[in-house]
Amino acid sequence: MTKVLVATVKPFAPAAVEGIKKNIEKAGYEFALLERYQGQEELKEAVKDVDALIVRSDKITEEIIQAAPQLKIVVRAGAGYDNVDLKAASANNVVVMNTPGQNSNAVAELALGMMVFQARNHFNGKAGSELKGKSIGIHAFGHVGSLVAKIAQGFGMKVFAFDPFVKKEDIEKHNVTAVDTVEDLYSKCQYISLHIPANPHTINSINYDLMMRMPQGATLVNTARKEVINEDDLIKVFEQRSDFQYISDIAPDNKEEIAEKFSGRFFFTPKKMGAQTAEANINAGLAAANQIIKFFEEGDTTFQVNK
Repeated sequence: MTKVLVATVKPFAPAAVEGIKKNIEKAGYEFALLERYQGQEELKEAVKDVDALIVRSDKITEEIIQAAPQLKIVVRAGAGYDNVDLKAASANNVVVMNTPGQNSNAVAELALGMMVFQARNHFNGKAGSELKGKSIGIHAFGHVGSLVAKIAQGFGMKVFAFDPFVKKEDIEKHNVTAVDTVEDLYSKCQYISLHIPANPHTINSINYDLMMRMPQGATLVNTARKEVINEDDLIKVFEQRSDFQYISDIAPDNKEEIAEKFSGRFFFTPKKMGAQTAEANINAGLAAANQIIKFFEEGDTTFQVNK
């Protein structure tokens, strides 16, 4: 019998687990659950006889993949998949998928929520500023970026976007102004919302030049990955621009230095919060289960990321 393991240090919501279990067992597969495990050795033991694996931010390394000789598919319940060793998966004929779009609204709402929180001085009783009339640049116009644009329009913001992988006319269907270069985006916008993945092309790509291009009253919003920010350059920009602010749902490695030197000009959530809603949790979990079923029943690899 095909065995599907849900392995999560940070568990799914109970309703999501029940939904996954129901769908997996209805398909005639065995369901297994490993939550809040204590280390990679425990995970290695659990995967030794599984055919499919559903994870969240759990590290699926070459060692884990090699410990699972029957493994055929790993689904990362969420958009990002940099926690899975794609090269090792491909070398062992393991398909890796993500569940794009399932967490998008939660991430988009968080981005705008952090913007309001920062603009109003963390609700400390002092006068702040409004988002209405401000310009926002969407850096990468995928599922999340398009939703950020829609919500920002509701606030009365002027919305621009840059994405070299999306046609200009497709961006402008959303009543968003598409720009030709990333430099142009940063030069035009007081707010920049990041939605780029972390890969060799993007790591450290948000650098001194781009941040310094932003107009007066600049706020950089990161609900992507901390690795895309050049943290040394971030400190330089903080030092040279008293108007610059940085808000992120994952703290940078140099957060202590930022907290010590630039009080009030930053906000970091205690842990990555983008997908931390009941709705996103359930949507991503059920999507992962359904993708596994379609993979085994129909050979469907629509959301494969290691082609």
